[in-house]
Amino acid sequence: MGDAEIIPIGTRGRPGRATGTRPSAAARGLAPQPKSRKRGKPAAEPEEQQAERPGSDERTEPAERPERTESDDRAGAPTEEQPPVVPGAGESQPAARLEVAEREPSTGIPVGDWLMAFQQASRELFGEQWEPQLARFLAFLRRRLTGEYDVDEYGFDPEITERFLFAALRPIAQKWFRIEVRGIENIPADGGALVVSNHSGTIPVDGLMTMTTIHDRTGRFLRPLGADLVFRLPFVGSVARKGGATLACNEDAERMLRGGELVGVWPEGFKGIGKPYAERYKLQRFGRGGFVSAAVKTGVPIVPLSVVGAEEIYPLVGNIPALARVLGVPYIPITPLFPLLGPLGLVPLPSKWILEFGEPIRTDALESGAAEDPMLVFNVTDQVRETIQQTLYALLRERTSVFR
Repeated sequence: MGDAEIIPIGTRGRPGRATGTRPSAAARGLAPQPKSRKRGKPAAEPEEQQAERPGSDERTEPAERPERTESDDRAGAPTEEQPPVVPGAGESQPAARLEVAEREPSTGIPVGDWLMAFQQASRELFGEQWEPQLARFLAFLRRRLTGEYDVDEYGFDPEITERFLFAALRPIAQKWFRIEVRGIENIPADGGALVVSNHSGTIPVDGLMTMTTIHDRTGRFLRPLGADLVFRLPFVGSVARKGGATLACNEDAERMLRGGELVGVWPEGFKGIGKPYAERYKLQRFGRGGFVSAAVKTGVPIVPLSVVGAEEIYPLVGNIPALARVLGVPYIPITPLFPLLGPLGLVPLPSKWILEFGEPIRTDALESGAAEDPMLVFNVTDQVRETIQQTLYALLRERTSVFR
């Protein structure tokens, strides 16, 4: 091994070419080639490549070059492969030209593409008839921004109610509860009338579904009478006012009925929606008959309404009265899913609903001053209650399943 000749790697088998401080031809071939300083003159070809170019009969050894020292490397002295550019070298040296590569002008999205995308988005949002729908929506925004919309003395905003509240409730009524309506022809086409309904469901969802159903079937707005607790809640009270609700008092009820409004009342109150599941579809006390007195004074008909299916959306199996007193609410419900599943337990069960409107009970034929007769008011109240209760029993006997 002592007499063996050592050939460094990258010297093409010729000893001594990769020794010292000069790089080998293979290493210099990997380095980037210097650009020519003159326009139109190609860069100098490495001498090793000139020597090994095809068609050459002889291999020419590159000329000897002065070796670089470590002091030159530290000083950054220029090499022969990349000669320095000396500014101001004189008139004999040609001036260096700054070449700038031409770039294509940057263009944005064409206007036609923007319009096409806008039309496609409008068609997806508003359907095939997107142009009139979009025009109505823009007109709605303009009215809301300029204040050119109507709100009555109770805070009722029909445009917001129809476009947003009913639009959000309609899929629930049609797809989730699959509401079946009977006797809708008993709702007067115009003029004042009082709709009296049973109350159930732990949360007063039945009132919202009744409002949406009546408007979709008759085009009329049902103006519900709500408890004072509804209007004390921060967000719920504002939405209830805009949706047409007002405080459940005789003065507001009489004023609305005289104005030709369709008024809704749920005489059971919180006792109706907060009763245990074991007492479902058993009507609670209808109060003192204040709604009958308002109807008699104004001479409007009373339309009884029976709702089946709302008792099963939140089966009430318990209550937390101590916590309810602290929070100032009538009850804290406990259902099979709430509060066990948290917010998921607030999703109502998809029970099948039936709304049946009974024949109107006329009050215009009563003699004047009948509203001051307590026995007459009690008899009419009991008649309305019994009509609703008997209709509930009939619907329950007819129903074969809670969910279909």
